[in-house]
Amino acid sequence: MATLPNPLPALAADPGGRALGLRLPAGALVDTTAAGPWHEPLLWCARERARPGERELLEPARRRGLLPVVLDVGDGHGGPDRWELAPADVSYPGDHDAEEVLAEYWQEHAVNGAPWPGADTAPPAGRDPDTVAADAADALLDDGGPLKEPRLALVPARRSADIPAAIGWTGAVHHEADPARLGAVLRDWEDRFGIRVTALGFDHLLVSVAAPPVTPADAEAVAAEHFAFCPDNLRHGAGPSLRAYAEHQVLGRSSWHFWWD
Repeated sequence: MATLPNPLPALAADPGGRALGLRLPAGALVDTTAAGPWHEPLLWCARERARPGERELLEPARRRGLLPVVLDVGDGHGGPDRWELAPADVSYPGDHDAEEVLAEYWQEHAVNGAPWPGADTAPPAGRDPDTVAADAADALLDDGGPLKEPRLALVPARRSADIPAAIGWTGAVHHEADPARLGAVLRDWEDRFGIRVTALGFDHLLVSVAAPPVTPADAEAVAAEHFAFCPDNLRHGAGPSLRAYAEHQVLGRSSWHFWWD
C-alpha cells in the first residue's frame, strides 16, 4: 500500500512527541504482525484507558500525517500487538472502485439472488466531519460507552478511511482478506456522508457520520450498502430486514457500527 513518510519512528527516542509538537500520554509503538515484526511502526497506542476530552491531545498530530483513532483492547483479544495485523497483504484503496466492491459483496451474500440496488446518492451537507468525529469519540470514551477498554492511538495515513488498511487490520478477514477493498468503500462514504473511522476493535469498526441519510428511502438504500459491506450486521445483529435496519441503525444516525463474526 502506498504510504506517506512515517513519523512514528521519531517517538522511539521521544516518547512524548515533543519534537513533533505533541504532548502524548505514556504509550508504545506497535510493529507486531502475523508474520513477525514490521520494518517500521504501524501505530502508536496509549497504555492507559482513554477518557472523554483526551482525544483532543492527539489533534496536533494531523499536521504530521498521523491520524487519531480509538482502539478497543478490552474485548477479549488484547491490544493491537495481538490482532494478527497483515500489512504485507494489503493493496491500495485507491485501486478499487467502491461500487464494484459493494456489488461483488452483494452478489455473494444477497438472499434469493436479489439484484444489487446500487449505491445511494450523496445526502445534503451535514456538520463538519472532524467535529462530529471528536464528539463521537468522546461518547465512546464515557464509562457507559460501547467500548470495553478504549485506548488512544495514532496511525500514519492519508485520510481517515485508510486507517484499517494502513495498519493491515484483519478484523473482517472472514468477509474480506484485503482491508483496502473495505477502505475503498470507506473512502466513498467519507466523500458522500462525511464518515470518519473513529474506533477499531479486533473485529469491529465504528465510524462517525456527519451527513447521514434523512429520509426512509435513502436510509434503506444505505442499509443495502451496509449489508454488502458487513453482512453480519444484519444476520447476527439487527435482523434480516433492510427496512428495520435502516430505521434503527442508519436513518439520521451520527455513527455506524460494523461487526464481523
